[in-house]
Amino acid sequence: LPPPNSPRSEPGRRNAGSSLDFLMSESCAGGGGAAGDWLQGPYVYYLYSQYGFDKGDIGRLFIAGFGSSMLFGTIVGSLADKQGRKRACITYCITYILSCITKHSPQYRILMIGRVLGGIATSLLFSAFESWLVAEHNKRGFDPQWLSITFSKAIFLGNGLVAIVAGLFANLLADNLGFGPVAPFDAAACFLAIGMAIILSSWGENYGDASEGKDLMAQFKVAAKAIASDEKIALLGAIQSLFEGSMYTFVFLWTPALSPNEEDIPHGFIFATFMLSSMLGSSIASRLLARKMKVEGYMQIVFSISAFTLFLPVVTNFIVPPSEKGGSISFGGCVQLLGFCIFESCVGIFWPSIMKMRSQYIPEEARSTIMNFFRIPLNLFVCVVLYNVNAFPIAVMFGMCSIFLFIAAILQRRLMSVSDLHRSTKAAEMTAEDEPLNP
Repeated sequence: LPPPNSPRSEPGRRNAGSSLDFLMSESCAGGGGAAGDWLQGPYVYYLYSQYGFDKGDIGRLFIAGFGSSMLFGTIVGSLADKQGRKRACITYCITYILSCITKHSPQYRILMIGRVLGGIATSLLFSAFESWLVAEHNKRGFDPQWLSITFSKAIFLGNGLVAIVAGLFANLLADNLGFGPVAPFDAAACFLAIGMAIILSSWGENYGDASEGKDLMAQFKVAAKAIASDEKIALLGAIQSLFEGSMYTFVFLWTPALSPNEEDIPHGFIFATFMLSSMLGSSIASRLLARKMKVEGYMQIVFSISAFTLFLPVVTNFIVPPSEKGGSISFGGCVQLLGFCIFESCVGIFWPSIMKMRSQYIPEEARSTIMNFFRIPLNLFVCVVLYNVNAFPIAVMFGMCSIFLFIAAILQRRLMSVSDLHRSTKAAEMTAEDEPLNP
């Protein structure tokens, strides 16, 4: 007889069918939500520049998005637990659709409201969908191993394949078909509406533990105490903030860096190339982790390479002569683009690697609190940099990011030393305990 959970058994067939329906529903809704997010990425800066705003004005719009994400990111998780994860996912779709609609207005205040709405939506995207998936998976009694498979496929599809297709589709709408830079935002709203319809029609509601909604100050005190008492956690938080801060600054800078003289560049195609590079990096990380290579060791190299790639705009600014206004991408731009693709590959390696280190160093009972605590200096870092974006040339901004990444490499070296010392001390203590007492 087949085992109870075998697909050949009757209960197994019902469970497999239920699982397939569940995964199809989650994938379609999650894919629609992810497509709605990725479609906006390539043309945000370009759209604002087409409305006549300078680098400083655009920087403040980006600050509104990061600032609202920083403020609301610490509370949306508990709100979703209390009010319902399905309801939170629907709120994400509605909020992001409203944000897309604001892109039709050239008025700065309306665009600012859209950025605030986008920041709130981003916070919901990174909390509500995952929480709903885990709770629903457990409620239906699926095999726990399926959850990790679902996550890996979601990362591959949502952060990889969907992002690449979204970038190419955005380029098709805006450039090839001539609908203009606002067209990708209209397409994003359509995908968000489709995702919301799937959620409304096929998802069940689930809630979190009400006891998890602790006072924010109490959560921060717990996180601060853990960080202050363990150098490894403090180093990990600093490394994460330095790298992600540089990464989000890069998100703002890559468009003006590749078209400093209003060169005609294929924004969507370049964005898709970045996402393909990131997928390549994720594949490399999977192979490194499968071979059980020490994360603390190879991440020093990754941070050093990242620092070099973001220093390329500084080099090309002094060596390569400026291009003609309104032409195609310059030779210096091509060199920078190659460096940016390598940087995106480093980003692809970074995500699974930082998750691995967090699982090693952050205590389980305070994991979510400490991870939210890390996002506060990260968002503050990005807001400060973007607020002063008009005070420095783009090359100087990239130079600052390169320095931050080099510091991250140094801190990663320190983390490996502290970790090795901790392991050797612990091994020595265990050996001493196993030795028999001398007579």
